[in-house]
Amino acid sequence: MKSSMNKWPDIGRGWASKTGAKLAVALLVASGAARAETYRVGAGEKYATLQEVANVLSPGDVVEVKGGASYGAVRFERHGSVDKPIVIRGISVGDRRPIIQGGRDTIEAVGDHYVFENLEITGGSFRCFFHRAHDITLRHVVVRDCPAHGILGADEGSGSMLLESSEIFRCGEGDKRHPIYMATDERAHPGSVFRMQFCYVHDGKGGNNVKSRAERNEIYFNWIEGALYHELELIGPDGADPALAREDSEVIGNVFRKTNDAFSVRVGGDGTGETNGRYRFVHNTFLLEANNRAVFRLFDGIESIEMHNNAIYAKGGGPITVVRTSDAKWSTGRELISGANNWIPKGSTSVPSGWQGTLVGTDPMFENLGELDLRPSAQSPLRDAAAPMQALAAPPSYAFPRPRAELGFQPPRRAIGPRKLVRASDGKPDIGAYEGGFEFAEAKTVETIPIDQPSRGADAPALGPVPGSGIGPSRPTAAGGRCGCGLPGDVKEKAPWSLVGIGLIAIRRLRNRAKGC
Repeated sequence: MKSSMNKWPDIGRGWASKTGAKLAVALLVASGAARAETYRVGAGEKYATLQEVANVLSPGDVVEVKGGASYGAVRFERHGSVDKPIVIRGISVGDRRPIIQGGRDTIEAVGDHYVFENLEITGGSFRCFFHRAHDITLRHVVVRDCPAHGILGADEGSGSMLLESSEIFRCGEGDKRHPIYMATDERAHPGSVFRMQFCYVHDGKGGNNVKSRAERNEIYFNWIEGALYHELELIGPDGADPALAREDSEVIGNVFRKTNDAFSVRVGGDGTGETNGRYRFVHNTFLLEANNRAVFRLFDGIESIEMHNNAIYAKGGGPITVVRTSDAKWSTGRELISGANNWIPKGSTSVPSGWQGTLVGTDPMFENLGELDLRPSAQSPLRDAAAPMQALAAPPSYAFPRPRAELGFQPPRRAIGPRKLVRASDGKPDIGAYEGGFEFAEAKTVETIPIDQPSRGADAPALGPVPGSGIGPSRPTAAGGRCGCGLPGDVKEKAPWSLVGIGLIAIRRLRNRAKGC
């Protein structure tokens, strides 16, 4: 019979194993918790400037910036993480946001995984917000009075960006500087998405109101008006290898209001980069001046385009030119345009032969055009005349990848509120960006649908090597971006792993004690 004393080593080993495991978990939890800090910036706080705190940030940190005051330009280089983004949040004082102003680039985002909320950004001599990173969110911000670019995405280093519930105005200059000008780096961050939703963009001082060279664009439920040139331009990367990706764009539930005779939308290319991509325009409302150019300007390389349930109206009810295709270069060698249940004025020209069920009239009968209440009235031909979202058909064999299946929302009415406008439904959808027969109602909760960045489908062109970390490395491997300067190296996050190492050492010591070593 064995002595009971011989059981102690086994008991010790079990205790050491369990205790060590608990210690390791506790250290991991503690390492994350210890690194999540809240920093306050402003008068009477420890930090007077944003740049002071920018240099000490770690994943999960929150920076609260006191409103009713102005702050200088800032550059954010340190990284957040996918599950612990760094949050830069303005705290309004008397309904006044904090103002970030000045500098060549007023805010420069170089580090990945940031959320910027409730800020007013103005006065950057070249760029008010410079996007050179991945997984960046701008929410409830105002970008205004930027003498060159309002928001600019770099050709190199930029990944996905979400711009929502924000107002951008009096930005841009000439024909090459724009209120919003986005790009994504298809080598460093393949599969990236630029999503813009619930925004109000107006009174552009130059360029196109929204110009994007991103790999995928999702332009949802915005009010965009008053551009010098196009309200929306969705084109290919400038100088990138065309074999990297096909750039696709989905444009749903927006109002595009022209205040001059320029084209409304250009897709495909601009002479420097073309997409050879697929485009999908659904439930948009276009308002044009009496003297107008084509609504859709198809230019350079394009694969296919579909337009459904759009309402297009020119001041006074006169005819419009729907599409201009003379500059298009169809990547398949043939024109691929489809569409269903669009409303256009009587006498309009260049109506695509691939459109079906087109409604023609003299007045769409909005609720109150003078007040820009664009809901269809009870007598409107737009009422109950839209094709269901699930029934919309792309050109045969050229389906749009991952199309949005539901509407759910409406664009803001030339103002940004704290909540989004829901789109009610009686099961019979109306043509255009708004649903008639219902009062304007805000969503009960502010919910952000995450950007979908799945692996590439079989219909997408092949990419170069993709690192094993998902959608590209956290830093670009090449220096650059439109500023022509090098990018800093990675900010090494060693502290959590040091704690894990301490935990492993503790486990080994406990086991050695149990063995009598």
